[in-house]
Amino acid sequence: MKSKRFYGKGLPNVDPTQLTGPLIVIEGSDGAGRSTQIDFLLNWLERKGYPTVVVGLKRSELVGEALADAMRGNTLNAITLNLFYATDFADQLERTILPALKAGFVVLADRYVYTLMARDIVRGSSMEWLKEIYGFALVPDAVFYLNTSPKVLAERNFQKRGFLDYWESGMDIQRVGGMYDNFIKYQNRLHKVFQALQREYGFYSIQGSRPALSIAKEIRARVEKILTASDEKAPAPEKTVYVPEPQPEKPLPSSDKPKG
Repeated sequence: MKSKRFYGKGLPNVDPTQLTGPLIVIEGSDGAGRSTQIDFLLNWLERKGYPTVVVGLKRSELVGEALADAMRGNTLNAITLNLFYATDFADQLERTILPALKAGFVVLADRYVYTLMARDIVRGSSMEWLKEIYGFALVPDAVFYLNTSPKVLAERNFQKRGFLDYWESGMDIQRVGGMYDNFIKYQNRLHKVFQALQREYGFYSIQGSRPALSIAKEIRARVEKILTASDEKAPAPEKTVYVPEPQPEKPLPSSDKPKG
């Protein structure tokens, strides 16, 4: 496993070389099967004895709940939404991800800054500006992108929820036809951005329409290599040799004293 590094300046007073745990990211749109793969991977890691932490969007103790409430109103503009998500991610990075990695835990991220960047690029933000904003993000040890067609995503969302999400349909930036048409158009745009990000950051792309167990086995095989490299790199625990302190000689009982 390579030494940790940040994409930019990182966070102050954080030494990446002390972050010994692996950071694994699962990316993909709603309906791609991220949660399923996170669950498979979490169960497998725990069975193998690896302490694991799961993080994801809108899970910050600082702003996660406020962000979720604000999004229910469907009134946030693009910049406000961007900064809300950046704060949510930064808080989780500082409070959860970095401490867990420093303690040697495996961290599983259900989405990472790439989703935030892709959404913002579709909404008009520049790549250069986003790289500046997310320069404090840690480079993961692996990113698995579940590449799933918009039509399959729509079908899975209908099966799971019975409706399509306002934000995942891009309704804040486009309203052409019905919700389904907007969803397909927005997800196609998002997919093109993810393809560019994949070339930029070296994601490992997996067809999300494949059977879930088949995908899980492929991810597990790659993660196992990362864990093996991490275990080999970890320093062996120092051996402590116990040396008993010399005890003072006990006086002989009177019956055992030599007679004069």
